[in-house]
Amino acid sequence: MVKRWLPWVLKGLLSAGLIWFAFRNIDLAEAWSRAKTIDPMMLTVALALGIGQIVIGAGRWWLVLRALKASFSVIQALPVFYIGVCFSIVTPVLGDAVRMWKARHSGLSLKTSVNSVMLERITTILGLVLLVTALEPLLLARVPDVPGTWVFPLLSVAGFAGIAFISQLDRLPASLHRWRVVRGLVHLAGDTRQFVRRLPFSVGTLAVAVFGHANLALMVYILAVGLKINVSLLDCLILFPPVILALTLPISIAGFGLRENIMIVAFGWVGVEAGSAAVLGLMFGLTSIVTALPGGLIWLMSGDHPKLDEIEHIEEEAEIEAEKDGMTG
Repeated sequence: MVKRWLPWVLKGLLSAGLIWFAFRNIDLAEAWSRAKTIDPMMLTVALALGIGQIVIGAGRWWLVLRALKASFSVIQALPVFYIGVCFSIVTPVLGDAVRMWKARHSGLSLKTSVNSVMLERITTILGLVLLVTALEPLLLARVPDVPGTWVFPLLSVAGFAGIAFISQLDRLPASLHRWRVVRGLVHLAGDTRQFVRRLPFSVGTLAVAVFGHANLALMVYILAVGLKINVSLLDCLILFPPVILALTLPISIAGFGLRENIMIVAFGWVGVEAGSAAVLGLMFGLTSIVTALPGGLIWLMSGDHPKLDEIEHIEEEAEIEAEKDGMTG
């Protein structure tokens, strides 16, 4: 029991500590006053964009499923994806695991459920890295002294190299397969090759991923307009994607604390004061939670709920299933 819940307790404590760190030198009364003055119309538009983001994400995953020749319609993919988004409020890892489990119980094979989610996640992160890399010249024109300009170009190369490496892992010597993580990637290799070779779907998935990140930047901009924060759409498009990348790290609850600290640094480069950046990050987080919560209602109405052990070991079960399929073949 302690082993199961300790990581969540630590993440909660880390989130609380990061929120305290972000707001330690900020006038909380002034920050609260700013948050309360947000334009209701802009908040409504931001919520609509948040719902749209979920539809974009479901479409992105469905393209991966099409590439893998899975019989799973958009109508099936959307509620399953929405459920995963709701559980991602806690951490992205839990959201992906629940989506895998729910996809399996909605008709997909366990192997396809796991691999499609992993490929969708990899492509989404790659799209984010490519977007930041493409926009980096605009950032340097805006903020010439920004540090670490080599990081995202390097990550772009590493991303493509990583996909190529994963696609060939099933051809590596069997002696390397003694590692569980390698065995999991070996089972992913064939699906990765199939996904990459079906260019209309793989390129389409990447394009939708980039569009989704741009939509999130637009959402931040709309919230900034509603809060009367002096920042441009281009600023949000350049500065917010790295924040999204940091939020993929499962080290805090719903990204709280981590997001606000990074936004203080990033938006500080274009003259946004720390209090305004922190409030903007907090409002984005709360808006994301509000748009994700209907996924919980879909989950409750589905009437098909796993035990925590089933979610925690779903990738291990997929590995066993893949090995059985291999022996049968």
